[in-house]
Amino acid sequence: MVEDFNSSQPIYYQILQRICRQIVRGEVQAGDKLPSVRELAVQSGVNPNTAQRVYTELERLHITETRRGQGTFVTEDQSQLQSLRDTLKSERIQAFLQDMREMGYTDAEIVAGIQHHQQSEEGSS
Repeated sequence: MVEDFNSSQPIYYQILQRICRQIVRGEVQAGDKLPSVRELAVQSGVNPNTAQRVYTELERLHITETRRGQGTFVTEDQSQLQSLRDTLKSERIQAFLQDMREMGYTDAEIVAGIQHHQQSEEGSS
């Protein structure tokens, strides 16, 4: 599955973010083995050096660990995975708030809009 990449961010970072979202959503579990560097490169349609950089960065962030001769695995450290979850949530909220403020919405308008949207969704469920 070759991906389309956004030209505003490095490709390795986009793949890293995709893997992190899969972990947070539970599609990839703690202790799961990730594809080899070559498999990830083929799946993503990137150079193996790019795939290696993804894994190097995931390990630096303590999201994965490499086991010599076995491959790369998602950490089983639940506190680290919770930290990843909290970080992704915070990043998305911050990006949303920045976008809304750039459009001229006040914090009160943003909060009211979220509450209205949430009530509308609850009513339609």
